Amino acid sequence: MKLSAADWRRRLGSPWWRGVAAVLAGALPMLSFPAPSLWWFAYVALVPWILLVRSAPTARRAAYDGWLGGLGFMLAVHHWLLPSLHVFTVVIAALLGALWAPWGWLTRRFLAGVPSAGQVVAALFVLPSAWLMVELVRSWEGLGGPWGLLGSSQWDVEPALRLASVGGVWLLSFLLVAVNVAVAVLVAVRQSRVPAVAGLVATAAATSAAWAWSPRPDVDGRVRIAVVQPGVIDGVGGAEKRFAREEALTRQLAGQDVDLVVWGESSVGFDLADRPDLANRLAALSRQVDADILVNVDARRSDRPGIYKSSVLVGPEGPTGDRYDKMRLVPFGEYVPARALLGWATSVGKAAGEDRMRGTEQVVMNVGDGLRIGPMVCFESAFPDMSRHLARDGADLLLAQSATSSFQQSWAPEQHASLAALRAAETGRPMVHATLTGVSAVYGPSGERVGSWLGTDASASAVYDVPLAHGVTPYARFGEWPVYAALLILAALGATEGARSLRVRRAGPSPHVPPARTAHESPARPGR
Repeated sequence: MKLSAADWRRRLGSPWWRGVAAVLAGALPMLSFPAPSLWWFAYVALVPWILLVRSAPTARRAAYDGWLGGLGFMLAVHHWLLPSLHVFTVVIAALLGALWAPWGWLTRRFLAGVPSAGQVVAALFVLPSAWLMVELVRSWEGLGGPWGLLGSSQWDVEPALRLASVGGVWLLSFLLVAVNVAVAVLVAVRQSRVPAVAGLVATAAATSAAWAWSPRPDVDGRVRIAVVQPGVIDGVGGAEKRFAREEALTRQLAGQDVDLVVWGESSVGFDLADRPDLANRLAALSRQVDADILVNVDARRSDRPGIYKSSVLVGPEGPTGDRYDKMRLVPFGEYVPARALLGWATSVGKAAGEDRMRGTEQVVMNVGDGLRIGPMVCFESAFPDMSRHLARDGADLLLAQSATSSFQQSWAPEQHASLAALRAAETGRPMVHATLTGVSAVYGPSGERVGSWLGTDASASAVYDVPLAHGVTPYARFGEWPVYAALLILAALGATEGARSLRVRRAGPSPHVPPARTAHESPARPGR
């Protein structure tokens, strides 16, 4: 049955239908991310949501539409958690979706009805700034981290990666929202099309200037990095079987002149101090391939209480002493926030039965021949600040050891692998994303792909000829400056609104006008 415009308006007048529309509109941007990876869709994906919110009958309803759209967005980008957390995924999405309520209110504030040219221009700055504040708040590790930032949908677009070197993923998110706002005005408000077009032209001019001005990484060397991906290994004795498979794959690298071998997250399920036999086997492998091996130990440590996930470097003589303990843990997957209150999550899903312990500082390791590496573990690759700090501390090569075996049949492995392209482009340093079960990927210092991905169906080792580059990108130098700019824009808005409210209060109530009189000297009654 085909619905007319009047039918749609009537349905959107129903709170229930409007709520469903808001959830669906908020979920649309997910198509921009891998695996669909329709990067171009990100430039219009927010338009239905914006059009819905601007048509809200009240400011309160606009905030409600923002909240429900946020719920849809968070549920879509985290849909792969449903098999593990079940209904708790919806609860988390609903809580985080509330962050978009102020964005919804502001959208109606500036775009409702027939906005003036000034309102449209202000919306092109205010709405992207408000969106950035949502991304900033939800990027806190305790709220799930920066998974699904809108700008990360542009991971495979060379001009966008160039802009990421200037302002990181934050700049990309800001520009994408600005374009969506302008397109929404073009679609819905004919009288305001001139400022919308002017906004698009100005955005294109500014981004083109930044693209032309931003320095390019200077490639000044190459290293050969091997990635070992054992694939899915189930059943009793999985940790021993995985180690044996990784050992066999690593032996195949002998004689290939590699500089470093990288294993995935949780590739070693035993503390090497407790298992000298495994440490000796790793040392023998290092001698055989003539390269250090970076493994990831997921085990209870013998020298301190608790379970750690640690990147451990092993050389020809055994562990070198270089070790990085994972600092940012996955909520519910590796620890349960406020376990006394939320511990029930372990009974409805696959939440961590015991909290992992945290490391205290990032580490840059010396591999040899002057190569310095900066390891991260799993979803730490989603945090722009971590790779930025490693680059500033002297890392020549960024590494992420990951495992997404619990989500093999979802879009999570591809999306996770794509994040390394942004981290490389932001810092001007190549990055290796090595996993247990795929997707493993390598990117050059401009975020370009190096070689082929190892997919979720691969059990193999692969060698990548990785370009090295030095120099400091604007993002590495100045950090999250788009976020600070967004804060200033919102502060200016608050000051302007406050000053306007103060002027209205000082002006006082409008003067009393006596009612008009009839011929009989009695007050007139309008409408009678």
